Amino acid sequence: MSRKTSQLTIRGFEPLLEERVRLLAKTQQISLNKAALILLRRGAGLDESPSRGRSSQVGDSLDSFVGVWSEADEREFLDALSVLEQVDPGLWS
Repeated sequence: MSRKTSQLTIRGFEPLLEERVRLLAKTQQISLNKAALILLRRGAGLDESPSRGRSSQVGDSLDSFVGVWSEADEREFLDALSVLEQVDPGLWS
């Protein structure tokens, strides 16, 4: 028998935890509620399978050590690289 709770309130989110929920929601383009549920399931050892709509990821356990890029960081990096992708026609004559 499956019982689905329609609402549960959680108080006392520390700033880093809230940041992780918001980051997951933004990167996966999902609601904060869905992001919180994904993280709760992971923490409880109940990871969602890719067939349930979750994209597969290698993991983020090292992100705090190596950092992560925002979409703006990625855009800035790719824009900076664009000049390196230009071909000088004089070199190919």
